[in-house]
Amino acid sequence: MSVTLDSCPALVLNADFRPLSYFPLSLWSWQETVKAVCLERVNIVSQYDRVVRSPSFEMKLPSVISLKEYIRMARRPAFTRFNVFLRDRFICQYCGDGFPSHDLTFDHVVPRSRGGHTTWENVVTACSGCNLRKGNRIPAESGLHPRHRPIQPTTQLLRENGRTFPPNFLHHSWRDFLYWDTELEPS
Repeated sequence: MSVTLDSCPALVLNADFRPLSYFPLSLWSWQETVKAVCLERVNIVSQYDRVVRSPSFEMKLPSVISLKEYIRMARRPAFTRFNVFLRDRFICQYCGDGFPSHDLTFDHVVPRSRGGHTTWENVVTACSGCNLRKGNRIPAESGLHPRHRPIQPTTQLLRENGRTFPPNFLHHSWRDFLYWDTELEPS
């Protein structure tokens, strides 16, 4: 089986050896990775068997790299549609069903036309059906109440939620770095 270069992304770890993000998983293309190695911005932690060559250069493609300089994580996550979905674990807060992101919307618990604001505390993940059913009404009028009170998440909460969504492809060299800091259950 031939491995194409495009199927050789590198897992990017911060200087503390934690992934920069879990969902989406922090991956760089082989080109970005080789450039960072040549510019001495990263350390190679693990490699693929695949080799790339130029007339004056040869190297095994890195499969895991760590940044040489630590990047501080934002204390407050950006208020984005994706982060609202991640906070709510891609689950409609009205019916409780999970959906892929392209089937989700976000809903203002108190509609903007009724004085509601577009904030963490007033926006929840909703499927199209529930969003349509709720319409321009408050929960007491529609009978649809969010399963969880919407809050501004911490960066840590989003990281934890992101860890529950493994990517479609996990190279064996990545496994040691993805979940090593997970709290163990006592037996």
